[in-house]
Amino acid sequence: MVRLVVENEAIYPEKAVLVGVHVRGSHPLLSMHESLDELELLAKTAGIEIVGRSTQNLQEIDPSTYIGSGKVQEIIELLKETSAKIVIFDDELSPRHQRDLSEIFGNSIKLLDRSALILDVFAQHASTREGALQVELAQYEYRLPRLTRQWTHLARQGGGGVARGGNGGVGLRGPGETQLEVDKREIKQKIKKLKEDLDQVRRHRSKQRTQRRKSGIPVVALVGYTNAGKSTLLNTITQANVYVADQLFATLDPTTRKLALPSGREILMTDTVGFIQKLPTTLVAAFRATLEEISEASLILHVVDVSHPHALAHIEAVEDTLAEIDVPPVPRLLVWNKMDRWRGDVPSIPNSQDYADQVQISARANTGIEKLLTSIEAALTAYLRAVRFVIPHDRGDLVASIYDLAHVLERVDCEQGVVLTAQVSLSVYNRYKRFALREE
Repeated sequence: MVRLVVENEAIYPEKAVLVGVHVRGSHPLLSMHESLDELELLAKTAGIEIVGRSTQNLQEIDPSTYIGSGKVQEIIELLKETSAKIVIFDDELSPRHQRDLSEIFGNSIKLLDRSALILDVFAQHASTREGALQVELAQYEYRLPRLTRQWTHLARQGGGGVARGGNGGVGLRGPGETQLEVDKREIKQKIKKLKEDLDQVRRHRSKQRTQRRKSGIPVVALVGYTNAGKSTLLNTITQANVYVADQLFATLDPTTRKLALPSGREILMTDTVGFIQKLPTTLVAAFRATLEEISEASLILHVVDVSHPHALAHIEAVEDTLAEIDVPPVPRLLVWNKMDRWRGDVPSIPNSQDYADQVQISARANTGIEKLLTSIEAALTAYLRAVRFVIPHDRGDLVASIYDLAHVLERVDCEQGVVLTAQVSLSVYNRYKRFALREE
C-alpha cells in the first residue's frame, strides 16, 4: 500500500475515512466508537491520516453494500469534502461486500477493512524471515477469495499462451483460462509453498522446544494485548534490547532470553506477538508456529495495560485468542503493567481464580519487578513436581515420550521396568499418572 503522496514537493500521508457499524442485538467487546478509536491507532501505525468517520446502527447487515446504499452515498460525499482516497471498514468485509463496494467507489478509492489493515501493519513490522513468511501467507489467504478481474478487456482465452499475473510474475496460461483464473492458480501455488516453508519453521521450533524440555529449564511466555508493554518488560528484566515503541504491533517476532530468578534458578522468557480484538483468522492460523511457543510454556504472564480505559475488554480478547489456539491449562499470572500511569486500585476481574497471582508493576519505571520474579518462582514451584514413574519394559515409546516432555533426573532399569525420576508439569503428570510410583 502506498501511504505517501507528493504535492508541491512536500510529502503527506494518505487520507482515509473510517466506517463503523453496530448491529442491534450484538455485544462486541468494545463499543462502536471505542473500536473506531482503536482502528484509528492502527491506521496511524500504518502511516495513514484519518480525516473523517461515518457510523451506522443497523438492524442487520445489508447483503450487497454492508451499510445500505444511502450511507454509501454519504461516505462518497464525505470523501469529496475531505479529499480522502481510502475507506476503512472496522469489520471484515465479505468478498461480495468488497466487490460491490469497490464497484461503487470506483478505482480512485482504496477500500480496506480491519483485517486488511492489520495485515498491512504486520507486513511493515515483520523483521525476520519467519515473520515475513507468516504475514505473506495470511495476506494471500485473505486475498484469494477477494481477487477480482483487473483486466476487464480480456476475453476468455481460446488457447495456451504466456500470461503475466498481477504481481508481475510470468506463468503459462492453460486452455480456456482467464487472467483471473491464472492469478488464482498462482496465488494457490504461493500459498502451498509458504505453508511448506512454515512447516519447516514449525519442525525447527519443535526441535528447539524438545531441547529446552531436556534441559529442564522452564519456559515463561509473555502474552497480552498489543502495546501492553510486554517487550518493555522483557527488556527491563533481561536486557533483551527488543525494539519498543508506543504504537500497535511494534514487535512481531518472538524473542527468547534466559533469566535467573532470585533463588538462582534459570528460566527462559519468551515475548510473543500482541493480540487485538477482531484479529483476522488467517493471521492466527499463519502465526500458529509462533503461538505454539505459548502452548509449550510452563507459565504464562498475561501483561495488561492497567491505564487503558478498556483494560478488562483487552483481557477478554487475549483469553479468547488463547482459547482459540488451544493453549493448555498452565498456570497464569496477571501482570498489571504501567502502574506509574495509574492512581487507585486495579480493576476487579471475573474469574480471578484462574490466575495464580496478580502483580502490579511498571516495566518502564522498573518498579514491582522483584515481586513479579518472586511470584514467577512460586508459581513454577507449585507447578512442577518430582515424580517417579515405573514404565514396563515393552513401552519404550512411553520412556521416550517422558524424556521429551520432562526433565529426567534419574533412570534405573530393574525387574519391574524402567524407573524414571522426572520433574514434570501437572499436564504431563496427569497424562502418565497411572505409571506413577505411589510414595509411602
